[in-house]
Amino acid sequence: MIRAGLRARVVTGFAAGALAVSAAMAFASYQIIRQSLLAEREETAVQAALYDATVVRAGITAAVRPDVAAVLRSLDTGESRHALVNIDGRWYSRNADAGITSAVPAELQARANAGIPAVQRVVADGVPTLVVALPIAADTVYYEVDSLTELDNTLRVLTAVLTGVAICTALAGAALGAYATRYVMRPLVRVAQAAQDIASGASDARLDPAQEPDLARLTTSFNDMVDQLSARLERDRRFAADVSHELRSPLQTLAAAASVLERRREQLDDRTATAAGLVADEVYRFQRLVDDLIMLARSDQPAERSPVDVADLARSMCAERGVPAAALETTGNTVWCVDRRRIGQLLGNLLDNAAAYGGGATAVRLTLDGADGRIEVDDEGPGVSPEDQPVIFDRFVRGRAAGTRGGSDGTGLGLALVAQHAAAHGGTTSVHDRPGGGARFRVDLPGCAT
Repeated sequence: MIRAGLRARVVTGFAAGALAVSAAMAFASYQIIRQSLLAEREETAVQAALYDATVVRAGITAAVRPDVAAVLRSLDTGESRHALVNIDGRWYSRNADAGITSAVPAELQARANAGIPAVQRVVADGVPTLVVALPIAADTVYYEVDSLTELDNTLRVLTAVLTGVAICTALAGAALGAYATRYVMRPLVRVAQAAQDIASGASDARLDPAQEPDLARLTTSFNDMVDQLSARLERDRRFAADVSHELRSPLQTLAAAASVLERRREQLDDRTATAAGLVADEVYRFQRLVDDLIMLARSDQPAERSPVDVADLARSMCAERGVPAAALETTGNTVWCVDRRRIGQLLGNLLDNAAAYGGGATAVRLTLDGADGRIEVDDEGPGVSPEDQPVIFDRFVRGRAAGTRGGSDGTGLGLALVAQHAAAHGGTTSVHDRPGGGARFRVDLPGCAT
């Protein structure tokens, strides 16, 4: 189950809360307004029925044989009200009964026949109706059936309006939640950005406690953590540098001794000559490892940018490694503002990696797009497996291709140095599958335009 993010949960909570409150208020408002309108409508209907009942009683009692229908027709009831008279169980109306008497419920008739005035709301043929019963004589009851269609339409409109208000309130709550979340998470965004800067090599990234006094403890703790991390990294860097420097002297002695053995190899027996060759190879590999460690220790320093013709630098690196000049491709200006020493080693390590594990470089592309530079080196090897791609630029990591190619004497630091040099320029490194097979190592360097 995928859990929604903090921002989504806060926005949803604000929206749900606003909807719940607005729905409760809308429901309460609807009930109050409905009861008020019904009470007012009922009072008006009763007053009108009392007046009409007085007229009917006067018309019936004034004549010996009254024309009840004529008396009812004299009433001004409009189109919404219908007058009925029940005399000794017989119904009279203004015109032919069109089912009006069926709207009068039996319980209401029983109360009226007992001499008790009564009012009841019913639904007749799907239409809300108010029935008023007024006894006007011992055996005579006047009924007035009043349609509530207009009031029902008013309540429907009120329901739609209150529903719309509730929805708008929920949307406003969601918008407020989004704003509040953005405001509250702004310090966390700065923390995340600072952490990302630190991960990219900017060890001087810090947070200002004065910007968010409420988060002073967080910013102080974060800055303390960064200080301790920076101090530890500096200790590790110095340790690696010191150890590497201390190893250089005995290595030089070993290298000199191995060189002597190599020069006298023909004078040695086969087993001794083989052993001498192995010693020389391992000493050489050890020297490369120490040199790479020293370079890694120095790579945390900022890049010293200056205008550099990277095309000439790439040609020089290709020529040293036997890569054909035709493999170099350039797009845009080739004079970039970079650190010449770092970019030279970056290109050299990519070419060495292609030679050791990819069968040699097939293409070297230099592209300047706007202010951003890109370096790509293609090879024709087996490529880098998806499992190795996320970690191929880490220290002492050698891809699976190292076990299947001949270059098993690598130190596992060449691509780590590439990543370090790119990070010193504020850039990134990545590896992709080359169309047609092989690997494509890519370095993106921002701000290379001179």
